[in-house]
Parts: sequence; structure tokens; C-alpha cells
Amino acid sequence: MSAQDALSPSGDVALDVRDLRMRYGTKDVLTGVSFAALRGEVLALLGPNGAGKTTTIEILEGFRMRSAGEVSVLGEDPAHGGEAWRARLGVVLQSWRDHGRWRVRDLLGYLARFYRPYATAEVSRPWDVDELIKVVGLAELANAKVMTLSGGQRRRLDVAIGIVGRPELVFLDEPTAGFDPHARREFHDLVHRLADFENTTVLLTTHDLDEAEKLADRILVLDEGTIIANGSADQLARELTTQAEVRWTSEGRRHVHAVTEGDPTGFVRQLLTGDLGVTELEVKRASLEDTYMSLVHRAETDQAQQTDRTEQTEEVQS
Repeated sequence: MSAQDALSPSGDVALDVRDLRMRYGTKDVLTGVSFAALRGEVLALLGPNGAGKTTTIEILEGFRMRSAGEVSVLGEDPAHGGEAWRARLGVVLQSWRDHGRWRVRDLLGYLARFYRPYATAEVSRPWDVDELIKVVGLAELANAKVMTLSGGQRRRLDVAIGIVGRPELVFLDEPTAGFDPHARREFHDLVHRLADFENTTVLLTTHDLDEAEKLADRILVLDEGTIIANGSADQLARELTTQAEVRWTSEGRRHVHAVTEGDPTGFVRQLLTGDLGVTELEVKRASLEDTYMSLVHRAETDQAQQTDRTEQTEEVQS
């Protein structure tokens, strides 16, 4: 069973969202969001500002009541989740405010103690503080005051705070904002460790499409309050466009050929059979950024056309 096809909570399903709807006054923010996630899966939730990402996450976290729909998070309805359920979640916000005079180890140690009553035979809680500090790359700053940390170091602490309880499901909101390239790579390693070795489900929101492509097993694109795409970056590119570029060098000259329909493998096979001097062969499909922009443009165009048809119908009726 795939996460996309999950219809009811089970031991392997961490998230099950069906026809989620949210209305503020007369404005529909979510108009029927449906998706699921398996244990240990990394999902990236993408979408333009105002698409409904924050509202969706807040409902899943249990911080906002939905208007309609069915939601299961780790087997429970977040609208009624208790402390034991909440202890199984980790939340990494865009920013975390606390007293700057806290020292890194002391702050994490203080927060960690709240998770001890919720340890189970299957999951030992909390994370060992010194191990966690090492995992997030702050070992040399364990005794540093929070106010002395750089922006990237502070972000690592934010991540540590979010996962100190060894969560089964982690929500990451723009997790690497302010990270330098080295810190970003280390964070990506941490996410892969959580998913691969801790069997942690990760749902992240990001505007960094390159990061989403590197981290996520599956990408969800949310626009106008509904999911308009659901799949891996490669799947979305293949579904959206049939065009591929084949580039190669032969006899010192660079060549480019656009395969506008079908799989480019056939063309590549013919090329290699007919020219034994081919080098630097490259097949390039649409990037995630290309796919994302095309998806959003198509969805917004369809929405505008639907609005026009509705207005025309109302004019005729009036």
C-alpha cells in the first residue's frame, strides 16, 4: 500500500488526511486537502504564499480546529490529542524565542525532562542531550549562551529543541533558513538519519526547491487550498512534461537534441549505435523548479477560467 492510497490509519501510516477543509468567515482557505504519509517518509509541502500551508500544518499539529474533513496523526485525531500524543510530535518553528542567557546544554536538558514520563518500550524518550548536541553540530558550543550563537548555530538549536523528545513525526517550517552551505548539508544528513534510522516521519515546508528535491521522498504542491500534485520530483516532472534534452559531444562539437514526445532512451540508443565517438552524454528533464512553476501556473489558469465561466453564467442568469 502506498502513502497516497492509504484510506485508514494503520501501524505504517503516520498521517492520513482526507477532504480537509478550513473556512475563515466566508473565505475557504482549504477546499479538500487529502494525502497520507508512511512511517519514515519525508514529505515536502510546497506552495505559493497564501496557498494554505500554515493552516494545514497547524491543524495537523493540533493547534487549530478544522472546519471539516478527517485527520489522523499517529493514529489520533489532533483535535483531541492529549499530552502523551503531543509528546510524540516534534515542531521546528521558523524562530524560537527564549531567554538568551540559557546555555545550550542547560536549555535542552531542561526541555528534555518533560518527555521522560512519555517514554515507552518502543521509544526511549528523551534524546540523550549530549548525543543530540553532537548530532546537530553544536558539540563545541554546548556551554555557550544562546545569545552568543550565530544565526546558523541558532537554527541548529531550534532543530534540537524540536526533536529533543525523540519524536515519531517532525514538522519543519523553513528549517534551513540562515544556514550556510556546510550547515545545510549537515542538516540534510540529520533529516536522513531521522527518517532512515529513527523511522521518523518528516513533513517540511520550504521555499527552497533544491532542498525539497534533495530531502523529500515525496512532494506535495498546495495551491488555492487543495493539493494539485503529489509525487517524487522525478514523477512530477515526467507527468507534467514529455520533453527532454539530450546533450553530447562528437568530434569536438557540442550537440543538443530535444525529445518532445516519449522516453528519450530510444533516441539515445540510436545515437550511440550510429556514432561510436559520442562523449559527455547527458539527458536532462525538467527541474523541480520548472515543474513547480508550471503546476502553479496551470492551476491558477484553471482557477481563473472557472471564475470567468461562473461570472458569465451569473450574468446570463441575471
